[in-house]
Amino acid sequence: QVQLVESGGGLVQAGGSLRLSCATSGSSFGIHAMGWYRQAPGEQRELVAIISSGGSTNYADSVKGRFTISRDNAKNTVYLQMNSLKLEDTAVYYCRVTSGPNAYWGQGTPVTVSS
Repeated sequence: QVQLVESGGGLVQAGGSLRLSCATSGSSFGIHAMGWYRQAPGEQRELVAIISSGGSTNYADSVKGRFTISRDNAKNTVYLQMNSLKLEDTAVYYCRVTSGPNAYWGQGTPVTVSS
């Protein structure tokens, strides 16, 4: 069973920055794709960014040029650097990883962007 521990969320003013972290442990198959999703109140969960085991990345159009996903394979940790935050970035952010045939979700960390 893979465990995910997220950190780094909080309250920030528009235009500010936050860095989210998601540390994983317990994988027997290794960690493959790692990604960040978010869910705003009343909305569906959506993909924010994803990074493959080889380092290839993909971003939602709404965050391109502002967010950067990265991973430290030695630490089995994925990061999301969020710059130029906007009010519409307010959401609960979830880490998701795949390991073997399974996918695992973190508990979510809230990000609130204020004006």
